[in-house]
Parts: sequence; C-alpha cells; structure tokens
Amino acid sequence: MSFISYLINGVSLGSVYAIIALGYTMVYGIAKMLNFAHGDVIMIGAYVVMAAVSNAGLPPFAAVLVAIVFCTALGIVIESVAYRPLLSAASSLAVLITAIGVSYLLQNVALLIFGANTYSFASVVPVPAIVLAGGDLTITGEAIVTILSCVVIMVGLTMFIHKSKAGQAMLAVSEDKGAARLMGINVNGTIALTFAIGSALAAVAGVLLCSAYPSLTPYTGAMPGIKAFVAAVFGGIGSIPGAFIGGLLLGVIEIFGKAYISSQMADAIVFGVLIVILIVKPTGILGKNIQEKV
Repeated sequence: MSFISYLINGVSLGSVYAIIALGYTMVYGIAKMLNFAHGDVIMIGAYVVMAAVSNAGLPPFAAVLVAIVFCTALGIVIESVAYRPLLSAASSLAVLITAIGVSYLLQNVALLIFGANTYSFASVVPVPAIVLAGGDLTITGEAIVTILSCVVIMVGLTMFIHKSKAGQAMLAVSEDKGAARLMGINVNGTIALTFAIGSALAAVAGVLLCSAYPSLTPYTGAMPGIKAFVAAVFGGIGSIPGAFIGGLLLGVIEIFGKAYISSQMADAIVFGVLIVILIVKPTGILGKNIQEKV
C-alpha cells in the first residue's frame, strides 16, 4: 500500500475514534465524569443493526435508525439508573467503579444473548469504492462514508451546542451547575440529553467501525472505546474540536505505526502517545487550564 492509502485509512479509523471521543468529551465537559461504559454502547449498537438486518429483515438504513434510537434510550437509562444517584455525593472513584460495572454488565448481557462467537458483520454502507491513479489507489465506500459522517457530525454538533436552546443549557451546566439550576435550567435533564447524544453517536460509530472491520463480539467496543478516550485526552477532553482533532491524529498514528513500525506494537504506540501528552501538555491540544478559586 502507498503512503496515501495509509493516510486515508488512518483518517477513516481516526474518524471513528473522533465520533466516539465526542461522546466522551461531551459527558465530561457537562457532567464532569467519564463514562467508561461508552465503548460497550458501540458494541450494543452494532449488535442491534446485525439483528435488525438478519433477523427482522430491515433494510440497512432502517436498521441503523433502530440502533440509534435503541442506544439513545440505553444512554438515558444508564445515566438515570447508574450515574445520576452518584453525581451529587459520590467520589470520582465511586463513579469510575460504577462505569466499569456498567461496562461489564453490557458485555455479559451481550454474551448471554449472542454468545461468545465472532459474528461476521455485513457492511451497511451502500457507497461503492473509488479507484484512482490507474488502479493504484482504492478508497473504500466505508472510508468515504466514515470520513463524511465524522465531518457532518462535528459541524452539526457544534452548531447544536452554540445555536440551540438545549445547547446553550449544556454550556451553562458545564460552567456552573448551581448557577444553571438557579436560572431555571433542568440540570438533570440536560445531563441526560448529553448521555443520549453521546450514545446515539456511539451507535453510529459502532456501525461504521464494524462495516470497515467486519467482525463483532461482546468485546468489540472495549479497545476502540479506550482508544477514543485517549483521543479525547489527546485533543483536550471537554473540547468538541479537540475530540475531532485528537481522533484523526490518533487514527493516523495507529495506521502508520502498524505500517512502518510494527503491527504488534500499534496499541503500545497509541498509549505511548497518551503518556507523552499527559507529561508535555496534560490538558491536551485544545484543552484549557482551569484554576480552582478558593
């Protein structure tokens, strides 16, 4: 493969990481917590699409919509049942333990329903591949749709946050929950909406990921979820443009690491990037230092 092919594959993979990282960064930016079960929502979304297409006979586009609705509802349930009771009184450690518990719960539910076998995921992307440079360069339909989807989601989410009433409420809650509550903003509802949007994005990411890498197990979302968290930290967690930039850069780093260094070392390279960023610039590329007032 050529340098350009590796770059396109890296941007495509990075676009998936960016979509997932947007969910992480929104939840952290508004609720000031990390939803480590987010990666498993990706897996649930992919299973819903597979079941809707193979068992219910739905067309791919309808199956994706079903997955988005299902994961949106799942995100709201996770927030209201698992996280909301902890936000006011519990420590960050308790929230982290709860997130890990929810993650294991989702994985084991998938194991009970679908088993541990690896399923072959049929791509739901209807776009044909594009062949360039006399056949030397092929851009898959999955890569095209993934990159375009990431850009559209990024632009749409940015406009939603800055132009809509709900988005303005999110910004207010992210700045000061107490003041937002005094202004009449439904803080719990705003946080639930954030989880809902993040989970909907996770469903889209799961479909795109499994379309490009067509295998599905109950653990499919675990590693991409962790890498997307790295991407969110890389770009500056809490920053929507930062999640976009961090995801793209991480995808490119991973693909080039596999191509030019070692495929076995690719994951180590990704986590090495996280360590370097935390040492050199702990707030990430676009993150801001927040000074606590005493």
